Amino acid sequence: MAASRTTGKRPSMFEVAKLAGVSHQTVSRVINDSPDVSDATRARVQEAIKQLGYRPSNSARALASRRSRTIGLIAGGLKFFGPISAITSIESMARDHGLFMSVMMVHEALCTQADFNNLTDTFNEQNVDAFIFLTPTDVMFAAACRVKVSQPRVIVTSTHGQMTVREGLGLIAAPDRRRTALVGIDQWGAMADVVRLLVEYGHKSAVYFAGPNEWRDAHTRLDAWRKLSAASSIDMRVVRCHTWDSSEAYAQMNHMIDEYGRDGVALPTVVVTANDSQAVGVARALHEHGLRIPQDVSLVGFDDMAAMDNMYPPLTTVRSDFEGLGVAAMREVLRLLGEGADSGFLTSQHGVGLIPAEVVNRRSLGPAPRR
Repeated sequence: MAASRTTGKRPSMFEVAKLAGVSHQTVSRVINDSPDVSDATRARVQEAIKQLGYRPSNSARALASRRSRTIGLIAGGLKFFGPISAITSIESMARDHGLFMSVMMVHEALCTQADFNNLTDTFNEQNVDAFIFLTPTDVMFAAACRVKVSQPRVIVTSTHGQMTVREGLGLIAAPDRRRTALVGIDQWGAMADVVRLLVEYGHKSAVYFAGPNEWRDAHTRLDAWRKLSAASSIDMRVVRCHTWDSSEAYAQMNHMIDEYGRDGVALPTVVVTANDSQAVGVARALHEHGLRIPQDVSLVGFDDMAAMDNMYPPLTTVRSDFEGLGVAAMREVLRLLGEGADSGFLTSQHGVGLIPAEVVNRRSLGPAPRR
């Protein structure tokens, strides 16, 4: 023991075995929480680990479990708040469970099936135990469903898109489908809460800024907005944006204000945007035209990005629990690997286990003005 500590050499599993008086295979079983070890032996090994300051490596863990303890993550949307937040949460939970994350990033709109297949082949060379696919766009969702992998796969996506979840799952062979799980944010439920709040504030006319249609989040939010606002008799106009950028929303809002002014028509009483960046652009256009938020036009965003509580006025928005989404994805991985219980989602739609999102009501939403 003294030699290992004084020389700075990292203690090995064989030194632990020698000190505990057991085989290195038994040490490996203890590391992997195998039930095939007596309580007395487990206690001796754990005491030896403590004395030596031994830290098991992934390779040591793999000796008994025959697993690499590595999860392969393929992710798109890395320039955006939601995917980055989810990946951070996934990696943190993986570490907490002694798992190593190997991450590869792709362009969410330009990724081809061949690209996706090549990435999974590379992960297979690393002998990964499972896959997590973060698929914000239809092209990535389709690729994640089509790719042939034998390991468990967890697909993080939205409930709606140009490709339905049912169509996507239909691309997966039946045996592999049993090793597949889908998780996402309950965006439909969040939009229902937004519409309910608008009705409470007396808004009967609204503009909705939609996100790029190839993004499944944008598709889900737009579908929900159209159906729910129509059901609440809100007169709506949809503005389609090709990006999530504030600059495009700013330009579109300027054009709309000019258009309504030329026609002598009052603006709708509220603008709802598909993400917070769009809301920033809309707010700028309204301020530059002398329109007050919320006295003249209310404004609602989506995602509750950093600093939205410090906008002027603070932005009413939907807080998506991206951290909870990452935790749910890892829980599904552990369940499919036989190392965890059922996640027990409170809500699911179309086979996607959903994480709740909540409306954060701030000062940018007010009563509809009388006109």
